[in-house]
Amino acid sequence: MNKRRVFLALGVLAAIAVVSVAGWRLWRSREAVPVTSTVDSTQAGVRAVTLWFADDSGDSLVSETREMLEAEDLHGRVSALVAALGQGPSRRGIAALPPGTTVLHAYLDDTGLLTLDLSRAFQQGFRGGTRAEELAVGSLVRTLGANVPEAHRVLVVCNGAPLPSLAGHVPLDQPLDLQDWP
Repeated sequence: MNKRRVFLALGVLAAIAVVSVAGWRLWRSREAVPVTSTVDSTQAGVRAVTLWFADDSGDSLVSETREMLEAEDLHGRVSALVAALGQGPSRRGIAALPPGTTVLHAYLDDTGLLTLDLSRAFQQGFRGGTRAEELAVGSLVRTLGANVPEAHRVLVVCNGAPLPSLAGHVPLDQPLDLQDWP
């Protein structure tokens, strides 16, 4: 009889856990709704974008203009920009983002806050150094600021979890202003 009660209690606890997780996900999904573009995909074309990379010496950022296919929605546009940053420049400079960084989710709220959920590679692939961290974050922030005009600030999270900083030097626990990045 005791085993039966234990299994019953475990079943009830498992059910509570499932309902709690489902409720949390539902609440979280209502908090930030993905924004999609109203552009007809048949009219999507090529557009010029400005990407920011570390210079060859790793001291500052340099810009590069590139043509990219127009994405149908915000997530596609931001994903393409981050992928292009990961590929590195076509001319001078080096990629500042950690290798393998991808966009898991991109949400834009009605105040212009872009919540950007990056893959674990963003944090795990970082090789360190204060200046390298500033360049990685700066590359991302400047690129988004130049190409996502509806976004005014960005909050970077990693694999769905808050990210205090990439390596302890640039605070990421508060939104970063896209137009006022040094």
